[in-house]
Amino acid sequence: MPPRIEKSSDWFTNNKEMTKEALKLSFQMNRQYTLSKDQYTATMHDNFMALSMAVRDRIVERWIKTQQRYHKTNVRRVYYLSMEFLIGRLMGNNMYNLGIEKNATDALEELGLDIEAVREQEMDAGLGNGGLGRLAACFLDSMASLGVPAHGYGIRYDYGIFNQKIRDGYQIELPDEWLRSGNPWEFARPENTVNVRFYGKAQKDLDPKGNPKYKWTATQDVLAVPYDFPVPGYKNDTVNTLRLWSARGTEDFDFDYFKSGDYAQAVYKKILSENISKVLYPSDDISQGKELRLKQEYFFTAASIADILRRFKSENPDLKDLAKQVVIQLNDTHPTLAIVELMRLLIDEYDIPWETAWGITTKVFAYTNHTLMPEALECWGIDLFEKLLPRHMQIIYDINAYFLREVALRYPGDNDRLRRMSIIEEGQPKKVRMAYLAIVGSSFVNGVSKLHSDLLKEKLFKDFYEFYPEKFNNKTNGITQRRWLLKANPRLSSLLMEKVGDGWVMDLNKLEKLNAFKDDKAFRGQWMEIKKQNKESLVRYISSSMNIKLDPESIFDVQIKRIHEYKRQILFAFYVISQYLRLKNSPKEFIYPRTFMIGGKAAPSYHMAKLTIKFINSIADIINNDKSVNGKIKLVFLENYRVSLAEKIFPASDLSEQISTAGTEASGTGNMKFMMNGALTIGTLDGANIEIAQKVGDENIFIFGLKAHEVEALKNKGYHPQQYIEKNPMLKEIFKLIQSGFFSPHEVKLFAPIVQSLTQYDPYLVCADFESYCQTQDQVSKMYLNADEWSKRSIINVAQSGFFSSDRTIREYAKEVWNVPVCGIL
Repeated sequence: MPPRIEKSSDWFTNNKEMTKEALKLSFQMNRQYTLSKDQYTATMHDNFMALSMAVRDRIVERWIKTQQRYHKTNVRRVYYLSMEFLIGRLMGNNMYNLGIEKNATDALEELGLDIEAVREQEMDAGLGNGGLGRLAACFLDSMASLGVPAHGYGIRYDYGIFNQKIRDGYQIELPDEWLRSGNPWEFARPENTVNVRFYGKAQKDLDPKGNPKYKWTATQDVLAVPYDFPVPGYKNDTVNTLRLWSARGTEDFDFDYFKSGDYAQAVYKKILSENISKVLYPSDDISQGKELRLKQEYFFTAASIADILRRFKSENPDLKDLAKQVVIQLNDTHPTLAIVELMRLLIDEYDIPWETAWGITTKVFAYTNHTLMPEALECWGIDLFEKLLPRHMQIIYDINAYFLREVALRYPGDNDRLRRMSIIEEGQPKKVRMAYLAIVGSSFVNGVSKLHSDLLKEKLFKDFYEFYPEKFNNKTNGITQRRWLLKANPRLSSLLMEKVGDGWVMDLNKLEKLNAFKDDKAFRGQWMEIKKQNKESLVRYISSSMNIKLDPESIFDVQIKRIHEYKRQILFAFYVISQYLRLKNSPKEFIYPRTFMIGGKAAPSYHMAKLTIKFINSIADIINNDKSVNGKIKLVFLENYRVSLAEKIFPASDLSEQISTAGTEASGTGNMKFMMNGALTIGTLDGANIEIAQKVGDENIFIFGLKAHEVEALKNKGYHPQQYIEKNPMLKEIFKLIQSGFFSPHEVKLFAPIVQSLTQYDPYLVCADFESYCQTQDQVSKMYLNADEWSKRSIINVAQSGFFSSDRTIREYAKEVWNVPVCGIL
C-alpha cells in the first residue's frame, strides 16, 4: 500500500519551502486534495496540474507581498500596454526563476515521474503573432527580475495564434484552444471588472458655469473581466502582474426572446459582445473584421486605463499628480487609444480643464514604434471611428487642432507641412493616423535598433523629429537570457556556469569571460560536443513528430520567423534550389552537407505568404525524394512554429538566417536568440544585425547584400529585376524551373504569382541580393569545414551577446524614459 498523505498543520509552511521533500509533499497533496487523484488514477495532465499548483503556491506568497509593498510605499509604476504577450509555456520559466528546477526534477523522479514528460503537457499560451508579443514577454521577465514596479496589460484571447497544420504543402489554420484543459497560472479577478462602452452618441450640454460638457449616451456595453498572471523575477522574491482582459456580455440572455422560444436570439448579444476577446487578429480584409479589430484595441485600453486610475486613486487624492506616479508604455500603435481614453476620462468624468488634462496625458505616455513600413502604421477610417467611438473622434479632432496650431506657430505659412503632420489624413476616406497620435500624445518615442531609430528620424517621422527632437530616442530590443539560454539550453548553461560562474544569469555581460577560452582546444571540443548533443535532441524530436530523418553532422541552417515577403523566405528557398542544382549539375563544387529548416506562420489572409509556404514544401518534396542528393541536402518546413518549439531549435542551430531587405526589419529578436545559443549569423545590415556585427566583429558574422541607403538609391534610380536575372545563370535557371512546373507538375502555373512579383516588381530586391547571398553562403560552408575556427567564432558570438539582454533594454527604459528605480537604485 502507498503511504497515506495527511493534511498537516504545517501545510502552509511546506508550501513556502523550496526543498525537494517540501515540493514532493506539495505535489502529492495538490494531486490528492485539489484534483482528487492518486498515483493510480492521475493522468499525465493531472500530474502537470499538481506540479503547477506546487510551483504556483510558492509564487503566490511572494506575489502578495510584492503588491503590498508597492501599495504601502506608493511607488511610481510602469504600465506596459500590448495587444500581444507571447508567453508560451510558463512551468519551466517559473521554476527557474524561483530556483527550484533541480529540486522539482528530483522530487518527481523519486515519485517515478519524468519532469520533461510532465512539462510537455502544458499548452503554449500563443497570445501573440511573433516578435512583438515575445518581446513583451521578455520585457515582463526583465522588469520583475530587475525589481521594476510594473504591470502588463493585454487581452486574454480565447484562441491565440492559430495552430498550423501542413496538408499537401499548404498551411491549414486550426483553432488554438490553449484554455481547453484549464490554465493553472491565471487568477480571475471579477471584483475589478470594468464596463467598456461602444457606439451611441456624444451629447453636448453646458455645466452650471456655462462651459461645454459632453456626455456619451445610448452606448452598447461590454464587461472586461480581468485575469491575473503572476510574473516572478529571478530569485529576488519580486512578482509582478500581467493582467489580461476577457470580454463578457452585460446580460447572459434576453429573457423575452427566451420566453418566446427563440434561444439563439436570446444569447445573440452575449455572443456578439464576447467575440471581442475570442481570437487574436481577426481578418481585416472585410469591414466586420476591421470593426472587431478596432473594438479589441479600445476594449483593452479602456479597461486598462480605468484600472490604472482605480489603483492610482486608492493611493493618491489628486489626479493632477498622475504623471508623478504613473508611466504608460505603448507597445506599438495598437494601444494608442489609451491616450484618447485618458483624455476623455479626465475631461468628461473628472472635470479637469482641457489643457490641464492634455498636459497630464502627454507626460504619462511613451510610445515604442516597431515598424518602418508605412502600410503597417495603423490608420482608421473616420466613418468607422465615429460610429464606434463618437466621443473619442471629437477629442482626436481637438487634439489635432491644438497640435496644428503649435506647428503653424513654428512654421508660419507652411501649409504642406501642416498637411503632412496632421493626425487626420485627408482623402477618400479620411483616416486617423494612429502613429502620429501616439507621437503627439507621448513624452518619448523610440525605435528598437539604431538603424530603425535613425530611419524613423530621417525618413518616416522626419517632420515630427524636427518638431520634437527631444522626444526621440533608441532602445535596441533584447531577450531574456533566463528563458532563451538558461532554460532553453541547459547543456550549454551548465558549461558556462562551470567556466565563468552563474553571474551571467543576471548580468549577461559576464559572458565576456568566455573570450579567454576561445583558443582552448579542449574547451572548443566541449563546446562542439554540446552543439552536437543539442542537434541530436532536435533530430529525435523531428523524427518522432514529423517522421523525417536528419543528419546531425550536417550544417543546421535555419530561418524561423513570421512568413512575410520582406523577411525573404523566398531568397532562402532560391538558395536551397541553387544547391540542389549544384549537386545535380556540378557535384564536385558542392562543399558541405546542409539541413535547411524553415518555420513560421503566414497570416490567414496573406495569399503571397501562404503561397510561399506551399512553394517551400514543394521544393522539399523534390529534394527529399531525390536519392541522388540524399545525405547532402535536406529541406524541412517546421510545422506550427511556437515558443516551445523555438526553445528546441535555437540551441541546435549552426547558422541563423537574418536576410530581410536592408531598411525593412525594425530590430529582430530571433537573431539575438540564435546568437546567444552559439549560432553564427548570415544576414544583411538590417535591424539589430548591425549591432550584432559591431559586437562580434566582421569576421564572426556573414554579411551580404545591399545596405539600406543602397536599397533606397537603387529604387530611386529605377530597379529592374530582369537585369539581375539575365546576368546570373543560376537565378535564370531557377525561374525557368518554376515556370516549367518542375516544382508543381500537377499545376504548372501554381507559383506564377511568385514569378510575376519577382520578375516584374521584386519589391524586396530578392534578385538584386541573390548573387551576394550565394557567394556568402559558400564562405559559410568553407568555414564550417574548419571545426576549430567555427567553434571559436561560435564562442565569440555567445561571449559578446551581453548587450542583447532585455535586462539592458529595461535598464535603459527605466533610466531614460520611465524614471523608475532598477534593483532599488534610481
